Amino acid sequence: MKRFISILFILLLVVAACKKPQKLDVESFKYGTFEIPATDEYSRTVIIRKDSLQIEIYEGKVDTLLIEWKDNFNYTLNMLNMMNGMEEDPIHVQITRVKADSYDFNAVIGHSNFKQDGTVYKIND
Repeated sequence: MKRFISILFILLLVVAACKKPQKLDVESFKYGTFEIPATDEYSRTVIIRKDSLQIEIYEGKVDTLLIEWKDNFNYTLNMLNMMNGMEEDPIHVQITRVKADSYDFNAVIGHSNFKQDGTVYKIND
């Protein structure tokens, strides 16, 4: 009986090892509706991406940005309607980790020392 259980266990390990890992589709993060949850430092932000536009809704405000994808893991955001000089600087975003319905990122505004890390969750296609 021990031998049967050992063989069964080894077969299960072999089958589990042969299973293909799920391919994550980074392209799915280029379009749709997303959310960055609220933290102690930032309020909840809803993001709508369509073509080269990104609309961000937070604290009752709406910002429209142009999004330019450099590759599947790096993109740049530029404010469409600038209200002050700080908004002239582009926001450089790097995707650092991808999951099935979310990605982690770090963002830098222009060449400043301001950096933000966070997670974006896809909530709708």
